[in-house]
Amino acid sequence: MRTAVVTASYAGDFERCRLLCESMDLRLKGSWTHYILVAPFDVSLFRTLEGPRRRIVSERDLLPSWLRAIPDPTSRGRSKIWISPFGLPLRGWHVQQLRRFALSRHINEEAMFSIDSDVVLLRDFDPASLWHNGRLALYSKVDGIQPEMPSNHLEWLAHSDRLLGIGPYRLPATDYINTLIGWRSDTCRALLDYIENLHGHGWVRAIIRSRQFSECLIYGRFVDEVLNGEGHYAAEALCHVLWTEDDYERDLPGLQRFLARMGPNQIGIGVQSFVGHDLDDIRALVLGNAA
Repeated sequence: MRTAVVTASYAGDFERCRLLCESMDLRLKGSWTHYILVAPFDVSLFRTLEGPRRRIVSERDLLPSWLRAIPDPTSRGRSKIWISPFGLPLRGWHVQQLRRFALSRHINEEAMFSIDSDVVLLRDFDPASLWHNGRLALYSKVDGIQPEMPSNHLEWLAHSDRLLGIGPYRLPATDYINTLIGWRSDTCRALLDYIENLHGHGWVRAIIRSRQFSECLIYGRFVDEVLNGEGHYAAEALCHVLWTEDDYERDLPGLQRFLARMGPNQIGIGVQSFVGHDLDDIRALVLGNAA
């Protein structure tokens, strides 16, 4: 089975994305093409990462022209916001989610394997192994969203209620959020068609009615609550993620202790860029494991 490996990125994460690409080229097996989805003003920078298995895709080829980036007046032009006639301004992380959805209508690969820029692969892996008897692994953690969690999780659940015409959600709820996940391309296209038929207009417009949305929850709840799990089976996380800066000391020994807690089924680590670990330490960790 062919796999579209999908990474939505931006200039601020370029070096992390470069390291991801190095680890993919070393560790990822089978039939795959890596699509890196970026804003038009980042295309030339990311072109340096292109190769026989890696393509750079501009969001202009994916998203409607009425969604456009402008300098953020609150940052004195150092960052961008995305404006449209149909909702409040969006941040880059919002638009990255939209790019991943949109790509499904532009590819022929059977699976989409989404990998964030701050992930590095440490073990050999063939994405085709996610398939079993025609069904694709879908990360899900039953009761992973608890009432005491930050309110944005609850807002994301409420958004997916409205978007998909389901719910209301009940707590605890299943969590589908991770930095390394698989989607079926045909299911993703079916999801976008479903949203458009339900709302009577384009899927992007429907999603950005609120800024509080999660692509992983939208896809996961569509599979489990609209399709009743069709075409998928529940799977554990493939990525060991360092979410907060207080979990480990921000040095190489701290990263090594974090690495030691990888599960036997996990193939990579995700160190959130805001945590503050030095990229050279992460690279040394990756190359050390490769040796």
